[in-house]
Amino acid sequence: MFKNYLKIAWRNLTKNKAYTVINVGGLALGMAVTLIIGLWVRDELSHNNYFSHKDKIAQIFQSQTFNGQTGTGPAIPRPLEKAFRDGYMDNFEHLVMSSWNNSQYLKYKETSISRDGNFMQREAPEMLDLNILKGEKDGVREINSIMLNESTANALFGSEDPIGKVIEVNSQYDMMVTGVYEDIPFNNSFSDAQFIMPWDKYVSVNEWIKNAEDQWGNNSFQMFVQIADNTTMERVTSTIKDVKKTLNKNTEEFNPQLFLFPMKDWYLRGNFENGKQVGGRIKYVWLFAIIGAFVLLLACINFMNLSTARSEKRAKEVGIRKSIGSQRRQLINQFLGESFLVVLFAFGIAVLIVVLSLNGFNDLAKKEMSFPWASIGFWVVSLVFILFTALLAGSYPALYLSSFRPVDVLKGTFKAGKHSGLPRKILVVVQFTVSVAFIIGTVIVMQQINYAKNRPIGYDKEGLIQIPTMSQDFTGKFELMRDEFIASGAVMEMSTSSAPTTNIWSNRSGFVWEGKPEGFQEDLAWTEVSPEYAKSLNLKIVQGRDFSREFPSDSNAVLINETAVKYMGLKNPVGQFIKDDDEEDPATPMKIIGVVEDMIAQSPYEPVKQGMYVFDKYGNGSYYNMRLNPNQSASQNIAVIERVFKEHFPNIPFQYDFVDEEYGEKFASEVRIGTLSGIFTALAILISCLGLFGLTSFVAEQRTKEIGVRKVLGASIFNVWNMLSKDFLKLVIISCFIAVPIAYYVMNGWLQEYPYRVILKWWIFGLAMLGAMLVTVITVSFQAIKAARSNPVKSLRTE
Repeated sequence: MFKNYLKIAWRNLTKNKAYTVINVGGLALGMAVTLIIGLWVRDELSHNNYFSHKDKIAQIFQSQTFNGQTGTGPAIPRPLEKAFRDGYMDNFEHLVMSSWNNSQYLKYKETSISRDGNFMQREAPEMLDLNILKGEKDGVREINSIMLNESTANALFGSEDPIGKVIEVNSQYDMMVTGVYEDIPFNNSFSDAQFIMPWDKYVSVNEWIKNAEDQWGNNSFQMFVQIADNTTMERVTSTIKDVKKTLNKNTEEFNPQLFLFPMKDWYLRGNFENGKQVGGRIKYVWLFAIIGAFVLLLACINFMNLSTARSEKRAKEVGIRKSIGSQRRQLINQFLGESFLVVLFAFGIAVLIVVLSLNGFNDLAKKEMSFPWASIGFWVVSLVFILFTALLAGSYPALYLSSFRPVDVLKGTFKAGKHSGLPRKILVVVQFTVSVAFIIGTVIVMQQINYAKNRPIGYDKEGLIQIPTMSQDFTGKFELMRDEFIASGAVMEMSTSSAPTTNIWSNRSGFVWEGKPEGFQEDLAWTEVSPEYAKSLNLKIVQGRDFSREFPSDSNAVLINETAVKYMGLKNPVGQFIKDDDEEDPATPMKIIGVVEDMIAQSPYEPVKQGMYVFDKYGNGSYYNMRLNPNQSASQNIAVIERVFKEHFPNIPFQYDFVDEEYGEKFASEVRIGTLSGIFTALAILISCLGLFGLTSFVAEQRTKEIGVRKVLGASIFNVWNMLSKDFLKLVIISCFIAVPIAYYVMNGWLQEYPYRVILKWWIFGLAMLGAMLVTVITVSFQAIKAARSNPVKSLRTE
């Protein structure tokens, strides 16, 4: 019986090749999209699965309130460590203080490289359960020890055994390699931790960290914990939430609330709004999962439409089989078997498409996914997926075709019925509703990205590079290097800054100024810069003047941005003084000498933060900022800069970043989402058009006699085209009017997450509707015009 089912199914598929190609091709595309989205979703949901203690690891976060607005983040004060170790260690299995991930120069013999890593306390390797390849797990217990990941060890030592070897760090101190651990995979936190050095070393070489031991207001550190087996995240959070304000009354005004942020939420649910967790990348997981489901649904709709449309062609087959004793159950099995065969073929093609496109998809999505050939779980899920798709695509045609009455069919009185096409029309409306909604969504995502990209950033990012200066070799050499670089002809101007151009590394409070409101809780971005900072960035001075080396008093001067003027309520800012309100250690008041145009240093989707640019007295900033000579090519300038750099720093790898590329990275996530959405939208439209193409060709075939008669009676090509096209166009117009309010509601909600956002315009929806109708007309016209141009004699001779 099963063999007969397969034979009949195969004959029907090979007999109607055009419809088979459309069915299999449409399903294959839909399944390929669903498969690749499924792999992407799986990768997103498996983030941090590398860590065996994932469900027990957390980071200490705190929320603080400034002027009624609550901000949340991982930065905590150093005294918190002692407080936890003294009174709360029964809640924790491990507690680890850590620096932020930062770059260091590592040198062994003649090999010098730059790598990112962390200074962490000795429990870190145990807490993270690192896979130790060489050496020992407790590898950072000694102050002069260092652990390297496998890639870094290979880059430094090649085939040599690294254990016990001494490397030089930042030309400042020597460290002995005590362990090599497996590279943490790409889709995990700490994947960029290419080395781990002892926290005690971090403290010993940085005076400001030593001084921070009792500074509750200095939130410059981070802490990771692994909770004890006998407790929960919620219980520990309720225990520690008020520790900071209890132990330090000076912080009470900011109402600091501590809590555990679980590792399982770091990647997908990392957004906070006014102290509340409000999701994060999980929204994109849901978005693409929904897109995958809808694309598959569109492909299944094609199958159902074409199968039911061709029902009259198979009516006699059903009638004869029923008259000789076939049960309806057997007919249903037959048609479901055909559906299964089509889906199986489509799945094979879909797998081939995924395999061929996976590398390109990885590049677009910034992933490192591979096809799970060896995963039994994947193949079990695939089998379920095939059966589900076959059932979804074949159930309606099977029930519909098996319901024909044999008497009507064999007497020749069978008619499909005046409402038989209604389900197909509904399915076409569903298809194009989804497609139009996808088009609108993609256009709005790209508009939001371009809106932020075109926002004035306050400085000239073109032709600007930055060089990190983390080594002690740079200390005291700024003036010399500035003269050398400018004299080389490759650099027009150069400055230093305590943070990269595209970020803010320090925020400060505790200032007073004339007219400051009572109880005002200020929060100001703080950047130390050399006098040439504004000139090197082409920052515009809108009031007052820039720093000048001609005025010794500028060592106590400050520039503020336009947002800071409004934030601080200053009417005439130039000439006013800002001073520290610390009565025990009052600093010299800083005089405001100028106001600079707002400069975007953080997210381009957020308002510019109020900021201060303070004179760097020592010229030892963390970055050199260089304005390249516009009269030479960038490659020429870089070659000259590298030569000068190597003359003075022969033991340090030459490392630089173009600021425009760094700024572009701020849009990377949204651009990737927009690009992928656009691709999936195009595929959804293609699948819908495939179905429409198949239906049009069938309708044209079904109405061959009618078209012939009309042409004999004088109908023009336009008349025939209009007859065949208008019904489909009506369905698409209905789809548009359903899709527009749905898309508006969804995308308006998405845009609310961005304070700086595009305003939804009517033309976006109008353009999407027009595009959908145009695509429909083009798709339908091919078959309609072909039918209209056919010779009526041939079509009438067949009767």
